[in-house]
Amino acid sequence: MAVNLSKGQKVDLTKTNPGLSKVVVGLGWDVNKYDGGSEFDLDASAFCLRDTGKAGSEADFIFYNNKTNANGAIELSGDNRSGEGAGDDETIKINLGAVPAEVQKISFCITIHDAEERRQNFGQVANAYVRIVNPDNGQELIRYDLGEDFSVETAVVAGELYKHGGEWKFNAVGSGYREGLAGLCRDFGINT
Repeated sequence: MAVNLSKGQKVDLTKTNPGLSKVVVGLGWDVNKYDGGSEFDLDASAFCLRDTGKAGSEADFIFYNNKTNANGAIELSGDNRSGEGAGDDETIKINLGAVPAEVQKISFCITIHDAEERRQNFGQVANAYVRIVNPDNGQELIRYDLGEDFSVETAVVAGELYKHGGEWKFNAVGSGYREGLAGLCRDFGINT
């Protein structure tokens, strides 16, 4: 049974699931009734961070135009442009044992594509979540439902996997950004 987290909660992943070497991070959302004349396109992304809290290079930013990290240990499924339907809208596969040693944290984000131009924000998004699934048996291990705490934000850090004492843990972050993807990139050390 999945561990359901609240904002700020942390939980062991590999220690409580011995032998777990691969995970799938599922991100999902729904768009509230909206008639702004533009499609709503949300995107999942991941930042591979060093102990400084910054990415080592642009290759450490996994998104729709760079779907894998340098060694292929982290892979984005693709770009779902509508978010329609039940289940995960976008997924990120991670081979935990192959994640480069210098990567201490992987932050999972959801952004709204062209949010400013389209006058869109997370106040118009519902049921956003991040979950960790065991790909070998499909079992949901961890789930964090972001709730409806956002209004003007155009990007959200949903959660993060991080190394601690040789084990992987998960942190339910739920932090919003008004500056969208550019703000995330700036904070994580990626020049846009």
